[in-house]
Amino acid sequence: MTIPSVALLDDNRIPQLGYGVFKVPADDTRRAVLEALELGYRHIDTAAIYGNEEGVGAAIAESGIARDDLFITTKLWNDRHDGDQPRAALGESLDKLGLDAVDLYLVHWPTPARDNYVHAWERLIELREAGLTRSIGVSNFLVPHLERIIAETGVSPVVDQIELHPAYQQREVVDWAQARGIRIEAWGPLGQGKYDLFAAPAVTAAAAAHGKTPAQVVLRWHLDKGNIVFPKSVRAERLAENIDVVDFALTDAEIAAIDALDPGDGSGRVSAHPDEVN
Repeated sequence: MTIPSVALLDDNRIPQLGYGVFKVPADDTRRAVLEALELGYRHIDTAAIYGNEEGVGAAIAESGIARDDLFITTKLWNDRHDGDQPRAALGESLDKLGLDAVDLYLVHWPTPARDNYVHAWERLIELREAGLTRSIGVSNFLVPHLERIIAETGVSPVVDQIELHPAYQQREVVDWAQARGIRIEAWGPLGQGKYDLFAAPAVTAAAAAHGKTPAQVVLRWHLDKGNIVFPKSVRAERLAENIDVVDFALTDAEIAAIDALDPGDGSGRVSAHPDEVN
């Protein structure tokens, strides 16, 4: 199975479909990641705060897959922005992952009340220059946060990983980022079960037309929109279902119908607002 990849601003490439381990219990992570790798996933998204980097590292080591064939992302947590803490934090993550470098390191949240995300971004630039990460980006950043780090450093993140699903599409952030070549990564791509997306006529009609499940249709919608996506599951059958989305494409009409599922008032948000996470 060939998973498409997309180019980043720094000329590196990232698999457009990956496996996210948010809320995967530490004891289950090694098994789940191994199963994902056996199915063909090569992009794994973790974070220091998830508490399962060691399980990801164990699966990487056990898989026997060449390092150059994998794309590994982890993230800097909110209490490690100051001083040289970003370097120490990445060092701890690399030790747990058993890697010399990650492919992508992200500032997990802007934490604006702390007012230190620009400093954290400056340290990530240094970590990239030191070869400890190939690419650097951000997560949960809104347009003002993005504008500020770029204005003060002259360096754009290659991705912004944000909550994004059909009921909450964050069009302002997406449009701003895409106009500047910043790739959008969608976390919570299926709405985390809060919204009955799989019963929406726009989704069920497309599923019937293509012989796919509603979940596969929503994931395909992300790919067709250009999003980088990494659904999470600990069930082997769901892992297999989630990767089986590269052999079809939605029509323009089907994409437009799913686009219309966002009421546009922000009510579809599952997580806290980025300005409130500190």
